[in-house]
Amino acid sequence: MAENKTVPTAASVDEFLAAVEHPGRRADGFELLDLMHGATGQEAVMWGPSIVGFGSYHYRYATGREGEAAAVGFSPRKANLALYGLTYGPDAGMHLEALGKHRTGAACLYINRLADIDRTVLEAMIRSGYQHVMAELHRP
Repeated sequence: MAENKTVPTAASVDEFLAAVEHPGRRADGFELLDLMHGATGQEAVMWGPSIVGFGSYHYRYATGREGEAAAVGFSPRKANLALYGLTYGPDAGMHLEALGKHRTGAACLYINRLADIDRTVLEAMIRSGYQHVMAELHRP
């Protein structure tokens, strides 16, 4: 079975974000770093070469594939900001309605820039997504 390529690394989160080419995306990345740290209480860790993650959990699929993943995180991509773990909470749908300009994928929330969304709603989604993932881990 293939190994998961998205694993925690010792790479510097600050150096990664400082190297983001687009100045607006770079600034949004540093703001997300502070927002996610504050909402989760977790230190940021690089997962693979391009995901900034907070907290972690162990997963196991019915196929037998298992591994570790960031509880919540983000990646400042060229086209948009990809946010992970924020759409899993039970109140995610309600928050998405109030968030502002965004789109969703299979497991991601995509926004073009933080100026397009309500940061208070985003913070609530980060907190809720993180708490939901962590609660799922500790269920008997």
